Order: sequence, then C-alpha cells, then structure tokens
Amino acid sequence: MNVLLCSINALKDLYDISGVEVGQHFYWKIGSFEVHGQVLITSWVVIAILLGSATIAVRNPQTIPTGGQNFFEYVLEFIRDVSKTQIGEEYGPWVPFIGTMFLFIFVSNWSGALLPWKLIELPHGELAAPTNDINTTVALALLTSMAYFYAGLSKKGLSYFGKYIQPTPILLPINILEDFTKPLSLSFRLFGNILADELVVVVLVSLVPLVVPIPVMFLGLFTSGIQALIFATLAAAYIGESMEGHH
Repeated sequence: MNVLLCSINALKDLYDISGVEVGQHFYWKIGSFEVHGQVLITSWVVIAILLGSATIAVRNPQTIPTGGQNFFEYVLEFIRDVSKTQIGEEYGPWVPFIGTMFLFIFVSNWSGALLPWKLIELPHGELAAPTNDINTTVALALLTSMAYFYAGLSKKGLSYFGKYIQPTPILLPINILEDFTKPLSLSFRLFGNILADELVVVVLVSLVPLVVPIPVMFLGLFTSGIQALIFATLAAAYIGESMEGHH
C-alpha cells in the first residue's frame, strides 16, 4: 500500500511540474485551459523548419543522393544506428519515434541560439527555445514513458509486469519508483541544461557584450546537440529495456 501511495505521489508531482513557471508567460485561453502561447509559437516554427527542410530535400529523390537528400539520408542512418544499438534487432518500428524526438529536440535547442526570438515582442513574456520551457520537456518525457510501457506490453503482455519482482521481490518498491524517476530525470536534465545555457549567454552579453560570449555560444550549440542525442539514446534504451527485460 505504501509503495502504491509513493508511486501515485511521484506521478502527481510530475504532473504538478507542468505548472512551474520560470519568468513571465504569454497565455492563450482555450476553453477552460490556459496554455503557454509562446511555447506553441516556437514549437510550430520548429515543426515548420523540419517539415519544410525534409520536403525540399526529398521532393526530387535521386538514386545517387546529393546535397540535402544526402544529408537527410545520413541523419536517418545515424538515427537507425542509435536505435539498433539500444533496442536491438526489433528496432525498425521505433526509428520514427526516436528520430522525431532527436530532430525536434535538436532543432528546438539550436533555435534558441540561432533564431532572433528576442526581436519579437509579446504582450507578456518572450519567445525562446521550446525546450526552455518545463512543460515541453515534461511532455517529451511522458511520451517516452508511454512508448516504453507500450513496447513492453505489446511484446510480453501482462507478463511484462513480472520485471518488477526481478531479480527478487524485495526490490519491488525500487523497481516501481524507477519508472517514475525516469521521466523526471529526462525532463529536468533537458530543461535545466537549455535554461542554464541561455541564462549564461544573456548574463555574459550584458556584462561583456563583445568577444567573450561568442565561444560560449558555440559551446552552447555543441551542448544542445549532445542533449538531443542523450535524450534520444535514453529513450531508445528504455524501450529496448522494456522489450528485453532488466539489464
């Protein structure tokens, strides 16, 4: 009973995180709900960049790829390698999910550094990378959780829940709490790194507005790419673990 209460409280805490506010926000009211308008705006821009780039690159596919087609095929091959390494031979159906996670987070992170969001004024708050908002990272983490639960249940059925008493029933509480800490760590890691990177750049620009912030901005681009890779790799690893059992 105590384990169940702890699990419910952990899930409730994760849900409550979506109400966390850092700075001011531009709200849109949709029915009885209030959503962060600036997050939706920047997310739509990121999605438009991804869809537009992919459409332009593959609108006239060649047998021997060149230019944009060659780049996107390289990215696809990279995502397939990551998925196969973490999931195993049954990685195929999960490549679109892992690829979507990686590309959305990668472009979102880079948009915070490369796009002049600050030039667009809003009634409240300001535009920034979508992953600079805890709501976005929590949503991505919860999608990952649903994905690995679905992967385990679709392959093993109800016997999937047998993993919670492996290797010994004594570890049942820890194994249950592990599934609630995974989305917490995923969301806070991504949110914290992107927020910290943007804050460091803002502070340095305000203190030393010329040469010094430039190396930090390049370092931020590198870190942003690494964070996208870490999130996608962990998502694939969790899916592979749920399909194969505890490693």
